[in-house]
Amino acid sequence: MRQFFGCAVAALALAGCTASYSGPVETLPAANAVTVVTPPERDPSELQVLFWNDEQRNTRFRDMESWFAGHEVKASADPRALPEGERLPPRVTAAIREFMADSNVAGLMVLEDGKVRFEEYALGFGPEQRWTSFSVAKSFTSTLLGAAVKDGFITSLDDPVTKYVPDLAGSAYDGVTVRQIATMTSGVAWNEDYTDPNSDVAQMQEFINSYGADAMVAQLKELDRETAPGEKWVYKTGETNLIGMVVENAVGLPLATYAKEKIVDAAGFEGDLFWMSDPRGGSIGGCCLSIRLSDYARMGQFALEGGGDVVPEGWFAEATAPQVSFGERAPGYGYGYQWWTYPGGNYGAQGIFGQAITVVPAENVVVAVVSNWPKATSSDFRQKWGELVGAIALAD
Repeated sequence: MRQFFGCAVAALALAGCTASYSGPVETLPAANAVTVVTPPERDPSELQVLFWNDEQRNTRFRDMESWFAGHEVKASADPRALPEGERLPPRVTAAIREFMADSNVAGLMVLEDGKVRFEEYALGFGPEQRWTSFSVAKSFTSTLLGAAVKDGFITSLDDPVTKYVPDLAGSAYDGVTVRQIATMTSGVAWNEDYTDPNSDVAQMQEFINSYGADAMVAQLKELDRETAPGEKWVYKTGETNLIGMVVENAVGLPLATYAKEKIVDAAGFEGDLFWMSDPRGGSIGGCCLSIRLSDYARMGQFALEGGGDVVPEGWFAEATAPQVSFGERAPGYGYGYQWWTYPGGNYGAQGIFGQAITVVPAENVVVAVVSNWPKATSSDFRQKWGELVGAIALAD
């Protein structure tokens, strides 16, 4: 119970430590390929990630498995080689290093044509260590959604959510499709304001205390309909956890276990993956896996190349296209299936405290970064990141 309560407290900080797997944990895909990680018991106050100080973040972001329960997924037996490419010009390298210093970056890697043009580390972090993803995990969950469609576990993105989570029948999710939760356009009202004690994020803890393993469904059943499905985009980490539940209920495996074949092996990860779990043994769809910097880059390259035969043909082209356009409030920006879309056909995954995978298809460039920003979000750092990626993409 202590670890469960710790997960509940962490929900406020991580926006997603809720139960997302309602089926049994089936046989693992291979002997010793996936193991359950149980950390030492800790005071729940120690698990409030948003309130960790700089030193704590720097130490713990690379060691989340010592703080939270999860699944450890073994690296690919045949990792994808990342050969050395031509070094970036000195002026671009200097700009990268300036950005790294200014925004407390732990590691940054640039691939062009699948070759490494830049790779450097800081903050005592190194190439064989892992760093947490935060919401970069959403794009992994999206990929597993595509895999479940390809494998026939999910018939169509236009299926109703209630087909895979029947307990939501009679709720605001009646009539909402899997596609609409993938694009965060369900029309269901959600408040993700961490400073508001009455927000839906803040209420996660109360639902966990009251409903235990059934907390997420219980909370989602109480939400109101704001607009008709498909009419309005609202960012909802809780809804990405629902995507995770849809996939896990359809496939019969936690996301981490399914990811062994569909992402870790398929993309050729060189290091092991850790994915935080909820009290029922499923993975947190909206947050919190940990991999090496080079494997974040491999994930971007995997998306850039279309995902091979893991996902339906054209999946990544569709998932990384602006299914939702932000219009005048952010010209050129939008949202796909759990991927952010940017001007010029670029796209990416991003998480709080400065985690990102950004892909520039026109230049065959992937840039991955892991960081310890001084605060969770920063429009200034995000803008500078976009400008830096633009300079990298145009480099000779």
